[in-house]
Amino acid sequence: MENIESNKHAVTLKEYGKNIQRLAIHIAGIENREKRTASIYTLVEIVKQLNPHMRSESDQKIWDDIHIMSGFTLDVDGPFPSPEEDLLTRKPQSVGYPKGEVKFKHYGRNIEKLIEKAIEIEDNEEQETAIIYIGQLMRSFHSTWNRDNFDDGIILDDIKTLSKGKLHIDLEKVKEMGLFETNTRRDFKLPSDMEKEKSNGDRRKNFGKDRRRNGGHAKKRR
Repeated sequence: MENIESNKHAVTLKEYGKNIQRLAIHIAGIENREKRTASIYTLVEIVKQLNPHMRSESDQKIWDDIHIMSGFTLDVDGPFPSPEEDLLTRKPQSVGYPKGEVKFKHYGRNIEKLIEKAIEIEDNEEQETAIIYIGQLMRSFHSTWNRDNFDDGIILDDIKTLSKGKLHIDLEKVKEMGLFETNTRRDFKLPSDMEKEKSNGDRRKNFGKDRRRNGGHAKKRR
């Protein structure tokens, strides 16, 4: 009773207001369980009408808040169980930090994760494409950290170190084709893009043939 009496004077959840809290406490004190349950369902609908933005919220949040406003004394046949009483005073769980040291801090842990995924790729061509993409990222990170001392060989050595020797690409090929340069990524095309280019090329060829058949002029539509 002391908890209920104190709730009559102190607003537990200010976003609902004192009147909704008084209704929650009043309903919790109704002796007939069926009437109490029916009344609380009505209160939930009233809350939704008074707070249209809560219609997108989970119904469980509204039910939990009503239990809280009643001082955890509400006993009804609701769709959700009553929350635990220490909900408001419970300390949040500490956020866990990734375990293990990052081998090269200037690359970050995400590069290590990308390399782990690249190792799992079975197709050689797809794996090489992944290596090139990772190399481009590592080059951009490395150049930000150290602009003076830079070579593609450094990036390749770091890839080998992080992959424990499981990822390979020819250094001369990388240097000759500039594969680790970021603008090289534009040269990689998805199969769908290649099909579109082939389709456009076929249309251009057919258009040229039509012009030759019509004396160098495309046939006009009437």
